[in-house]
Parts: sequence; structure tokens; C-alpha cells
Amino acid sequence: MRLKVSRKAHFNAAHRLYRKDWNDEKNRTVFGKCSNPHYHGHNYDLIVSVTGEIDPETGFVIDLKILKNLVQQEIEEHLDHKNLNIEVPEFKDLNPTVENIAVVIYNRLKPHLLKFDLEVVLYETPRNFVTYRGE
Repeated sequence: MRLKVSRKAHFNAAHRLYRKDWNDEKNRTVFGKCSNPHYHGHNYDLIVSVTGEIDPETGFVIDLKILKNLVQQEIEEHLDHKNLNIEVPEFKDLNPTVENIAVVIYNRLKPHLLKFDLEVVLYETPRNFVTYRGE
């Protein structure tokens, strides 16, 4: 029997959507206010889910303390209260769209969760969110 187990998390971060190889006008046309050269921020909500078999000894798919600590160390400490464009190495040459942030989160977690199917749902706003399963 396979079940999906999830952990919710939260972090705040600033970013600017833009491409270095485009001029300001093209960046404004494509990214609008999100291309503000002085950045803008979001209160991101994150749901990390793992799917796997129930361990017959523990009754767990995964010990939620392990998942909590992993999300805290790999994601919250890495992204919370950061300017993604400036302070997070993964975004040095990668536009920090919500899509790309979700992929970065997935890639930071997956090596620690190899025996599970992993799903990341990232809310940039209550109405705008993405889901990534490594596909």
C-alpha cells in the first residue's frame, strides 16, 4: 500500500524577474512589475510530499520529524529572508520564477529522499502556485 505524506513549510524571500541579456524595456514588457530593479517579496508556502510504502515495523511512510528537519535545513534555512537573485547560488544565472524555485527545492530535497516519489507544491501567492514531481 502506497501513501502520500506531506509537510507544510513557509519562507519569505525577495526576487526580481529579469534576464540579464534583455534591456529594461523588454524585461518590463515580459515580467511587468515583477521586474522592479529594487526587487519585491513574497510569503511562500510550500508543501513537500513523499509517496512510499508503509514500513511494517514503524507504521510510517517516513518519520515526519525527518521530513520536518530536512525541509528546515535544506529549504527554509537556504531561502528564508534572502534575496534569491543575490544570495542564493542556484539563481546566479537562473531567473527565480516560482517554477524555477520549485525545481531548485525539488533538486535540493531529492538526494535525501531517493526511495520515495517526491512532489513539491510551491505557493507564491494564495492564488498562484506550481507543482513539480521531477518530470
